[in-house]
Amino acid sequence: MKSALRITRLTVHQYGWDLTDLGYDHNGFNLVYEPGNRLRMTGYVFTIETDAGMTGEYVGGNDVSYAQVGMVAQYLLGKDPLQRERIYNDLKRALRKHDRFGLGPIDIALWDIAGKLYGVPVCELLGGYRETLPAYASTFHGDEAGGLDSPQAFAEFALQCQQMGYPAFKIHGWGKGPIEREIANVLAVREQVGNGMDLMIDPACEYDTFADALKVGRACDEASFLWYEDPFKDGGVSGFAHRKLRQMIRTPLLIGEHVRALEPHVDLILAEATDFVRADADYDGGITGLMKIAHAAEGFGLDCEIHAPGPAHRHCMAALRNTNYYELGLVHPKVTHKEAPIYKDGYSDELDAVDARGHVPVPQGPGLGVEIDWDYVRKNEVGKAVYE
Repeated sequence: MKSALRITRLTVHQYGWDLTDLGYDHNGFNLVYEPGNRLRMTGYVFTIETDAGMTGEYVGGNDVSYAQVGMVAQYLLGKDPLQRERIYNDLKRALRKHDRFGLGPIDIALWDIAGKLYGVPVCELLGGYRETLPAYASTFHGDEAGGLDSPQAFAEFALQCQQMGYPAFKIHGWGKGPIEREIANVLAVREQVGNGMDLMIDPACEYDTFADALKVGRACDEASFLWYEDPFKDGGVSGFAHRKLRQMIRTPLLIGEHVRALEPHVDLILAEATDFVRADADYDGGITGLMKIAHAAEGFGLDCEIHAPGPAHRHCMAALRNTNYYELGLVHPKVTHKEAPIYKDGYSDELDAVDARGHVPVPQGPGLGVEIDWDYVRKNEVGKAVYE
């Protein structure tokens, strides 16, 4: 069946804002604490308009995402925005020679249209039942500037988060740092918080060798970590290497952030390369793609852990049984504001966004359930692309 709705215009709004007390580490990729520094950042708001006046809105994405939106814009114009499955499959094929990042913002905005059309939050369309979600504090990378610059500093921050109500804490360690410090960090954080807090570590593919990954993995075993994520410089994609690591340590692995969409995730599962399955609506084909991955993982008896924060991810998690924690990141004891003030309804993924139990709420308004501050977007706009 076809609805009467048709897509009439796509718009990519690019805006700028300043981050204070943050910089980059040795290689210019990892954001770290740098007191007194100011970084100019770029963000995006993407909209899909329809001939009925219904507009889907999404905050997020990057340059790669919107280059691909431009590649497929003419396909989308005139399409029925409610035919998400058709659009997902057509664009998955169209972008097959690329990483398909453009599909994420498109699909999320289409879900926003559907929720607004029916007057319900996206989580209700997905069968959601949770109203709040347990969160873990996911740290910025370790620095050398008086912030998260030592195992003791990480341990003290973990204790602070525990006292705030967070039930879990995840370490992002140092880039190009001594592996002995990574091991000491794992052990110090566990000693500080005791056994009442789930702990995880994400080296973000920083470790040079399998031996280094193995050493930290054995420290995770000793400290009873919940998971160990993307350890070494294969980039988080090697089925064989991670299966080998799983055979040599007890700590569960969380792999999948760096492969795209449903089929490669299932391949990792079948290769016995992971214990938990990673998924991300931005990276894996939107809400449609994320839910496919989560349900595939469920069929194997595995949990799906959603990467990074955001309204779309709250809606997805509200509708999933086989998931444990919402990733609230990145956070730091000395960085109080990392986000642009893009929402005018109080939505936040800052450190203090959790309640006393360490939970975040699921937005309850129609669609994604958040209100964008369009005055702020227009005031800070630095670029714009319109397809109509």
